[in-house]
Amino acid sequence: MFIAIFYGITLVWEKDVGLLAKLLSTPSPRSSIVVGKALAAGVRGVFQAIMFFTLAVFIGVNLRHNLLNMIGVFVVVILLAMCFSSFSMCLASFFKTREKMMGIGQMITMPLFFGSNAIYPIDLMPSWLQSISKLNLLTYVVDALRALLLTGDYSNIPNDIAFLSVITFFLIVLASMSVSRLLD
Repeated sequence: MFIAIFYGITLVWEKDVGLLAKLLSTPSPRSSIVVGKALAAGVRGVFQAIMFFTLAVFIGVNLRHNLLNMIGVFVVVILLAMCFSSFSMCLASFFKTREKMMGIGQMITMPLFFGSNAIYPIDLMPSWLQSISKLNLLTYVVDALRALLLTGDYSNIPNDIAFLSVITFFLIVLASMSVSRLLD
């Protein structure tokens, strides 16, 4: 999430050096450019996940290491990276400078992270924060990853992945429509 949310900065940089104008002048649809960049963010996320798995093995964390769980983890990581990179590309079309994107990225990631179940169980949160946490995308990601890697309780995974997929699709469509605004 922390890397993908700053993906819009590269889009702003590409605009500044003239690469974005060249990409947008090709006959390929805007959506293919956005999906390509989002998938690139997903590949980066997979490599980060592999590094974390390796570190977890070395320090002795007891994870569920079967093949289907690992594939599920990679699917969730790719969707997460695609979602946040698409969101970042949408934001880049509005803020248009690297400095603003850095500030907005920090302003978004910290509340999302601390307002999810990544650190603190939802049941122990105040009721107003529980309501916010249930709308937080990161809560569903953490829930899916915990189920796949730690608990083995797969009952919520279809809901988690469906929610993540719908939000990712929506943000890819939104980024595809707004990426041309960067040149204005």
